[in-house]
Amino acid sequence: MRELQKKTAFIAGFLQTILNITLTILAMILVVFLLKKTVFIFDVLLIRNEEVGYFYLAEGIIVYFLYFEFISLIIKYFTHDYHFPLRYFIYIGITAIIRLIIIDHENPLTILLYALAIVLLVFALLIANHSNIKDNEPLD
Repeated sequence: MRELQKKTAFIAGFLQTILNITLTILAMILVVFLLKKTVFIFDVLLIRNEEVGYFYLAEGIIVYFLYFEFISLIIKYFTHDYHFPLRYFIYIGITAIIRLIIIDHENPLTILLYALAIVLLVFALLIANHSNIKDNEPLD
């Protein structure tokens, strides 16, 4: 029985190490994309002399925030004992839907459905935060 526990612990540790390495690589890739998006935003705002559509710029800025959210999610994973907080997934979902509204704003019914999805995610966030407050867990 003790031998089985040792093997199970070894397998779990090995898989955790692989997960940590791949998440670190993913974080580095996201940082590269974040830097590229920073150059893009400065290029659009400061260097180009031509008019740029507001929707195009807003989409770039929201994608920029998506990179921030994914990087902060990975940071929280490592600082919270290898656990992804649910709130960050909800934040990423809300930001991604806002990006969809900015990109695809032709059909009013689609925008209404996106808005309802955001309201649903906000309620999920309230429930998640309420359960953390009841359990006396700090929100960070």
